[in-house]
Amino acid sequence: MDVQGFHHVAIQVRDVERVTAFYRDLLRFPELTRHHRPDGSLRSIWVGVPGGGFLAIEAVTGEPEQAPFRHERPGLLLLAFRIPKSSRAAAVEAFSRAGVPLENETKWTLYVRDPEGNRVALSHHPED
Repeated sequence: MDVQGFHHVAIQVRDVERVTAFYRDLLRFPELTRHHRPDGSLRSIWVGVPGGGFLAIEAVTGEPEQAPFRHERPGLLLLAFRIPKSSRAAAVEAFSRAGVPLENETKWTLYVRDPEGNRVALSHHPED
């Protein structure tokens, strides 16, 4: 097997535009492309992830799962993105201005949720 790196992660959401705005406008991930169904409705928006790969934000009609930030169910826990330590305070301020509460924070990592509850982390580990 010749795995050469990260390609993409896909998340399913009810409101593709609203969730895309979180990643594009707040986290500054560039919008790469939009995909439409044969009827013209929006199926997916892809945003670039700095360092390579992309996040595919896929439209679905189900209800988002409401779960505590930490739980005991198997599966994807969170999306973690690297930031420099020097950007931490600006990230906290940007989340505050956008009305995005911090779920938790550690010495290295800030934890929030996107508009549909997907867990997102910004981390400068192991940079102290």
